Amino acid sequence: MRIAITRAVSPSIADCELTHLERSPIDLDVARAQHAAYEAVLADLGCRVGRLQAEPDLPDSVFVEDIAVVLDEVAIITRPGATSRRGERSSIEQVLAPHRTLAHIRSPGILDGGDVLVAGRDIHIGTTSRSDAAAIDQFRAIVGDHGYRVHGVGVRGCLHLKSAVTAVSDDTLVVNPERVDTDALGDRRCIPVDPSEPAAANVVRVGDTVLVAAAFPRTAERIATAGFDVRYVDASELAKAEGALTCCSLIFEAPTT
Repeated sequence: MRIAITRAVSPSIADCELTHLERSPIDLDVARAQHAAYEAVLADLGCRVGRLQAEPDLPDSVFVEDIAVVLDEVAIITRPGATSRRGERSSIEQVLAPHRTLAHIRSPGILDGGDVLVAGRDIHIGTTSRSDAAAIDQFRAIVGDHGYRVHGVGVRGCLHLKSAVTAVSDDTLVVNPERVDTDALGDRRCIPVDPSEPAAANVVRVGDTVLVAAAFPRTAERIATAGFDVRYVDASELAKAEGALTCCSLIFEAPTT
């Protein structure tokens, strides 16, 4: 069974952290409606959606991806680069503990889950303002015994690695080559975003379906032409909080035993 962990939009989302965007008004009702539609698509694709309650004092908490990286063998609880987000961890630990052994990134390392790209047995971690080499070393030590190869990757002009590249299969990536060096991503097929849609590289793979933000139809067409089933999700209001589609869920398979 495929599980998707989400969290309701915080009523204080307008106070979110911003790094590469200017602050603009966020319509809370629209953000909540778009988030609910996103959850409905996940459920329609066979996920058992577990929604955590909203956290009024944690503006960014809808973006659950940054708080954990869930692999088949272990879930790594991160230490977010923004100190304002570290209070999000306890509830994520509680919801993941029944499904995975937990490991933790410790001080002084910082890591956001949005910087962690898993593609087969390769794990690429962005070195950004939110994730650093100390955390990458810790991550490598945690997963090394499970046969993963961990690679640090430079990122340009965006918040996270997954703002620049995401995986639609173990051997195919959607990428903005202006934001990440594709040579650093190994020998994989790369689908470049349409140049008019620089933020379109963040997509969500759910089984054989790829979720693409509704704002990026040209890139969606490229993904479909490459042989993938595409569904659109409108996340325009959450994008004002520097969030993207992968940010809003932790998707993983339930343990078989």
